[in-house]
Parts: sequence; C-alpha cells; structure tokens
Amino acid sequence: MNNTREVEVVVIGAGQAGLAGAYHLRRAGFEPDRDFVVLDHSPGPGGAWQFRWPSLTYGKVHGMHALPGMELTDADPARPSAEVIGDYFDRYERTFDLRVRRPVDVRAVREGHGGRLLVETSRGVWSTRALINATGTWDRPFWPRYPGQETFRGRQLHTAQYPGPEEFAGQRVVVVGGGASGTQHLLEIAPYAAATTWVTRRPPVFREGPFDENAGRAAVALVEERVRQGLPPRSVVSVTGLPLNDAIRQGIEDGVLDRQPMFDRITPTGVDWRWGSPLLERSRELGGSRHVDADVILWATGFRAAIDHLTPLRLREPGGGIRLEGTRVAADPRIHLVGYGPSASTIGANRAGRAAVRDIRRLLAQEPVAA
Repeated sequence: MNNTREVEVVVIGAGQAGLAGAYHLRRAGFEPDRDFVVLDHSPGPGGAWQFRWPSLTYGKVHGMHALPGMELTDADPARPSAEVIGDYFDRYERTFDLRVRRPVDVRAVREGHGGRLLVETSRGVWSTRALINATGTWDRPFWPRYPGQETFRGRQLHTAQYPGPEEFAGQRVVVVGGGASGTQHLLEIAPYAAATTWVTRRPPVFREGPFDENAGRAAVALVEERVRQGLPPRSVVSVTGLPLNDAIRQGIEDGVLDRQPMFDRITPTGVDWRWGSPLLERSRELGGSRHVDADVILWATGFRAAIDHLTPLRLREPGGGIRLEGTRVAADPRIHLVGYGPSASTIGANRAGRAAVRDIRRLLAQEPVAA
C-alpha cells in the first residue's frame, strides 16, 4: 500500500454529473490533485456522448443542459453531438482546471482504515474520506434474453454499438424498445432498410404538448420514490413518455412507427409469435403469418447503472437498488451517487453535483448532515 495516494474526495466519472461535482468542489475551495481527484475511464472528454453515433447531430439531442458556470453557445445543430459535446467538455475541464485523469479504470471501492475508502484502479490506489460516484449507465447496456436468441444467424447489436443507418441498407431490421433511441433508430434506418419491424414490451406512450417544469418535477418524483425505497431506478424518460413531434407524427403516418407486441422467441431466420398470443395490434397478421424474417435485431433496450465497482461495500438493498437520501447513500454517508436515478438528466446531474458537495463539506467538517 506504499503507493496509495490520499485525498479528501475522489470523483469517479467525468460526464455531466462528475464534472458538475468537480466544479462545485473547486468553488468550495478544494484543490485538484491535492484535495480531490477526478478519474475517468474514457479516452477523452465528453462522457458517454463521445461514443454516440455520427448521425445523432446536436440538433437531435433532447435537452442538453449546460454545465454549471459555462454555457454551451453557438453549437452547430448539424454537427455530430459527440463532437459538439466532446469539445465543450474539453473546454470546460481546461477552463476550470479540473485535471481529469484518464484513462483510469476503477476496479473496486473497498473499506479502508480509519474510516477511509480505498479506490482501486488501473493506475494505483487512492485513499479518500468521501466519494462522488458519477459513472452513469453507458457501460452497462441491457440485453434481454429470449428463447432461441443464440440460434439467430443474423446480426444482433445494442444501441451502444449503433453505427448509423447506412450499415442497414437492404436489410430486414427488427428494432426492440419503446424509448427515444428505438424511435430514432427506426426513423433513421427505414429509408435504407428493406423492411423494419418495431416491437416493444408495452405500448409506447406519446406525450403531446409542452413538457413544463411541473411535469418534469412530477416525473423526477416518481423515479426518486423508487430510489428512496431501495429499488433499481427507472429512467426519467420511462415516466415522461415520448414527445409527439413532427418527425414522430410522420413516422406514424408512414407506418414506420407501427408498434407490435413483443415476440415470443427468436429463430435462426427471424422472430416468432406464439399462435395463442395476442399477435399484432392491427387487424391483420404480418404477411399472413406469425413469423418475421430478419437480418438484424437491434436492441434499443436501455442501460443499467454502472456501479459494479461498489459491490465490495454491500450497499444494495433487498429490493436490488441502492437507497438514497438526496444523493447520499443511506447506508454510507461518505458516498454520493450523482447522475443516478432522479439525477440522470443533464439538469438533474448539475443539481446533484452541487448537493453532493454541500453534504460532503459538512461530512468532512464533522457537522451534522442535512436530512
């Protein structure tokens, strides 16, 4: 343990939530490298945005909220969001001298001596009095399991591997998932593909009209309640519904967004519905049969929180999630999860970073922590 470095706070992750936390640490008088360190496993600035597909331009991004202390201005809406936000995060890190260390893989966080935590990484060990975990979800794509999945002779990929629509030219594509990514993929792929089929577990919910502040608070409150109960968080989008914009309306009118219920099994050549299942919500069967041929199955089925490195601390509740009080882990006030559950939105991540630093300052000063 001779190479263990001591700091007051370790921040894991340099996406929106991690940078917001680092900014507020800086404002509170903490010095990077001396008092806190930011560890990021990505090759460059930009958080998960740097891995997004090129056709996701900045103009298609839903509600990218600026980082605290620096607005994102004059962004070209036609430029890939990975480039726009990567450059923005890079300027942000340099402007506030956050000194993010990368690439650093955090392998485990364990109990140390004297009430400190040990953060074990690919670049050595840090000993810390408090931890801001801002690792997001991008590294844990969720792949559902269905009978016959291993027999499929075509290609299966997840949103995390989506290369853009051109690669699907002339292919029959089944897109699985009722969120924003699934609808975006379908609308992009349809002009190139030989055929597309959209399947979801539940009927999609489309939201008309503006999504105002009251509606946003109500949606976040639903996610927050699950976290307070120690249940795995649902995404904020899952309770807000999909915005019924012009592109979505056109996709429905053109038949691209013609949702079908979830198939029952995967075959070597496509997907099947059981004869006894409630197949297809429209009046006729697909092609007069209960089978759809496919060359590609694209799983737009979301992500899970990337928090396996916290496993040695045994923070999970019986319900499978980590119970929080604000951003603070109820079972261990040294640890804050930002960008988790109700703070997974870009504006929520900013607020969570500020709240976490406020609590950490009290903790390090050995003052009572607010409820």
